[in-house]
Amino acid sequence: MTQVQIEIPDSDRDLFVRQARREGMTLSAWLCAAGRARLESQSRARPFASAEDAMAFFRACDDLDGPEVEPDWSEHLRVINESRASRSSSAP
Repeated sequence: MTQVQIEIPDSDRDLFVRQARREGMTLSAWLCAAGRARLESQSRARPFASAEDAMAFFRACDDLDGPEVEPDWSEHLRVINESRASRSSSAP
């Protein structure tokens, strides 16, 4: 087994140790698991081999269930402003 020494800010170390303990792991085991998880997620994200592959991906996305048309920006702003107004009117 290889030992690796790293330098990280004390605040990050404290956060990492707390999280590792919550997950019942040592800091070393938690860092290894985090590294493996990152490698795994990166290995799944492959670039498209061709423009045809990219178009096939976007066609598949279009086939997913969801709203037929995205709301325009003014609709988004209306929803945001309504939400803000309802929070401020319900505040004590």
